[in-house]
Amino acid sequence: MIAPLRAGLPFNPLRRRLLATGLAGLAGLSGARQVRALPLPMVFPRDYGSHPDFRTEWWYITGYANAADPAGPREFGFQLTFFRSRVAATQDMKSAFAAKQLIFAHAALTDVRGKKLVHDQRIARSSGAAGFDLASASESDTAITLRDWSLVHEGRRYSATLPAAGFGLDLQFSETQTVLLQGDRGLSRKGPQPAQVSHYYSQPHLAVRGALRLDKQSFTIASGGAWLDHEWSDELLDPQATGWDWIGMNLDDGGALTAFRVRDKAGNALWDGGSYRSAAGDLRNFRRGEVTFSPQRRWKSPSTQTVYPVRWSVLTPAGAYMVGAIIDNQELDSRASTGAIYWEGLSDLFDSGGRRVGRGYLEMTGYTQPLRL
Repeated sequence: MIAPLRAGLPFNPLRRRLLATGLAGLAGLSGARQVRALPLPMVFPRDYGSHPDFRTEWWYITGYANAADPAGPREFGFQLTFFRSRVAATQDMKSAFAAKQLIFAHAALTDVRGKKLVHDQRIARSSGAAGFDLASASESDTAITLRDWSLVHEGRRYSATLPAAGFGLDLQFSETQTVLLQGDRGLSRKGPQPAQVSHYYSQPHLAVRGALRLDKQSFTIASGGAWLDHEWSDELLDPQATGWDWIGMNLDDGGALTAFRVRDKAGNALWDGGSYRSAAGDLRNFRRGEVTFSPQRRWKSPSTQTVYPVRWSVLTPAGAYMVGAIIDNQELDSRASTGAIYWEGLSDLFDSGGRRVGRGYLEMTGYTQPLRL
């Protein structure tokens, strides 16, 4: 079963570690310490909030929505991610203009009928001084603002407002299940070295309401589901790592499946892991060597000429699955913010008999070029 949440306990000040993301260009700004972390009780709502003493952090929500349309029902996928990166060189500066943290955000909308993805991005600095910032991230709960974009948690619900170029997200996510602590009580190993870990929890099966905008047309969401990941860390990927493949799937029976592998320069698994939580709440975290990703079909991006596997065989201790992109072209170019080009898109999960058993998101990084860490 999932470890109990220890709400109301004082926040433990010991430094805890996490996997760095594709914020490759910022890695040299931080200067993290190479210290092995121990599993510590996560404290909520405190750990919903920001951890500014850590190098890298992100809040990541992916989901799917059904909406009415005069021409027939519409299906959409959506993704929103807020990143925080600590700038070590400025931490002792007294100036209110010193950028102590950098805040990034990505947003994307997949139009299934139109077979296209639209996306946008933002970046701003945060000094922590009132009145000077275009971005901020609360330490007491999830409350992130980046210019006119925001993600706020209150009670058992998140609200997200992201007006973007050519589309917009105005969404509410209601919690329907308890927090899923990934790895060892929320400490998730990401590489062969003990310090290559992240503090990582998920919130599967969020119920979705609100509205989407595509061009000038607005859609009211009739039904939908979402998945939230929150991670924070000081550590980088292993030097041999070039990228990763990851899935987060809401299972149709109420369960939740996470699976990932970190790839080396030869395309083999340098590390792998994940978890399965049944509809009854029984949790199994996967050990290294228990997850296998095997590409079944590839797609070449007309924009970047990058080749991505868009259909995978994924073997886990919870079962053998097939993951298939609902549309192929779900590549995101974030070179204006995090510097990465990656594939992240709405996908279905099938069992070994070909029956659809879940829906969620597939993410693939490091295919255009290795992550420069």
